[in-house]
Amino acid sequence: MTTRFDTDTSVHSTGNGRYRAQLDSGWWAGVGPNGGYLNAILVRACEAEIDDSTRLCRSFTTHFLSKASEGPVELEVVVERSGRSMSSVRATMKQNDRTIALSIGAFSASREGPSFSDVSMPEVPRPSELSAPGFDPGIPDAAIPAMAKRYEQKWAFGSRAFTGGDEARIGGWIRLPETQPVDAAVLAAFVDAWMPAMFSRVGGPWGITTVDLTVHIRSMPPADHDGWCFVEFHSTASLDGFCEEDGIIWASDGTLLAHSRQLMALLPME
Repeated sequence: MTTRFDTDTSVHSTGNGRYRAQLDSGWWAGVGPNGGYLNAILVRACEAEIDDSTRLCRSFTTHFLSKASEGPVELEVVVERSGRSMSSVRATMKQNDRTIALSIGAFSASREGPSFSDVSMPEVPRPSELSAPGFDPGIPDAAIPAMAKRYEQKWAFGSRAFTGGDEARIGGWIRLPETQPVDAAVLAAFVDAWMPAMFSRVGGPWGITTVDLTVHIRSMPPADHDGWCFVEFHSTASLDGFCEEDGIIWASDGTLLAHSRQLMALLPME
């Protein structure tokens, strides 16, 4: 069965490294599409062009240049180099001759090497023990971004939006509402699906727009994964109208899945 996420991030080849996709406004955050949603579409196009399931997306960076509208977009993927185990690609998303986003990614098979992980998932209640949604329950329904309603979210810790908390650190559980394997495209969306951590540190309201977004995918969930992932995001500085955000994603069993980093430009709200 095809899920809503699969449908809305699907790409269709038109030949010679070119693809088309359809942007759905159900994934909008404010006046434009959520960056994680666009990221997922770009990952799908690169996967289709590489056409090798053993080469997992390991690093993917997207710069967002222009605001997109609902409707068709064109994508072009160029495989810059394909070695014995790794493929390096760049991808462009355009709409009406405007460049919306530029991406560069590395897709690689597993490699031999020493293993360690010094990060562990916080001790928090399980999703079934939490009731608070990921978005602020005090915000009127009309003000909640459309894309927030495309996920199931359970808030675990951190100050709510624009309450002037002591730190910009938030976390909780997230999954897609339909049964959906958590793959590279899903992780590329999850890293930008939560409320920005800086909102918990400042008064407001403020808006943001993503300048660039990087995801490093470290592993895939176990075969019996229940779909829930735990996300933690934090920011350390907001200066000159820009703020960075770092994120970590774990599977529900504590498996480390991804790291992320993005730079956001701040937008004053009237």
